[in-house]
Amino acid sequence: MRWPLAASGTTDWLRELCGDGLTGFMPPPMPDAAWVLNAMYEHEDGPAGMSYQEYRRARIADGSVRPHTVNGVDLEAGSTVTGGGLGRAEHPGPGWRRLRWAELARRTGDPVVPDGLLPSHRCFPSAKKDGSRPLGIVPPTEGSLDRETWTRLIGILTEHSPAGPETRCLAYYSPLTLGTTEFEKLHVRAGNLGDAGILYDNPETGFSPSDFRAEDRSWCLCTDYDLWATKVAGSPLLVEALVSDVEIEAVRPP
Repeated sequence: MRWPLAASGTTDWLRELCGDGLTGFMPPPMPDAAWVLNAMYEHEDGPAGMSYQEYRRARIADGSVRPHTVNGVDLEAGSTVTGGGLGRAEHPGPGWRRLRWAELARRTGDPVVPDGLLPSHRCFPSAKKDGSRPLGIVPPTEGSLDRETWTRLIGILTEHSPAGPETRCLAYYSPLTLGTTEFEKLHVRAGNLGDAGILYDNPETGFSPSDFRAEDRSWCLCTDYDLWATKVAGSPLLVEALVSDVEIEAVRPP
């Protein structure tokens, strides 16, 4: 009730600016921008020596799980279990702590985001073993902010919006996040920034909004379906608040 459907035409200016929006409308700096990085977690006992791929093979070997087969053919024989997934995520629970991207970068020697790349599964290649990540690390998910980062980000946006929680906003969901093929009839909802918390548990989808923006276009964010981060475009003051915040982790694009 607090986020009724809005006309899909409200995305026309983003479509003209960014393309079809199938994975999300990625905004340019408006005039500044930052990447808000999705959270990853590490077990408090430290990095495990086993990778996700090795763990999967061990479970198949001891009969704990069955391989995915069709007509006797193992469909996973030529693939690698890398770890990670799609959609919403939150703190895994007791025994886990948040692993900052900057900490993993210092440990591996890899940059937080390599030049020429977007924040994605291609980051931190040195942390992988034969293409698979350590079992003791829960990597960021693609296509959605994690719950804790979403909550803090909404708080920062509220602090930097003139109307505060009464700021009128639009939330766009990519067809990929809705499991629909209606690529022309775009799914947009309208509501107040102060009510944005409930969007995270939208029963229509397992993702946070693909794009979320103020109606006055003072800021806009995009969580691309294929990425590990959300691009937030807006004023230099907003971007500075993001990169200096101690709860979320954000970096400026190169």
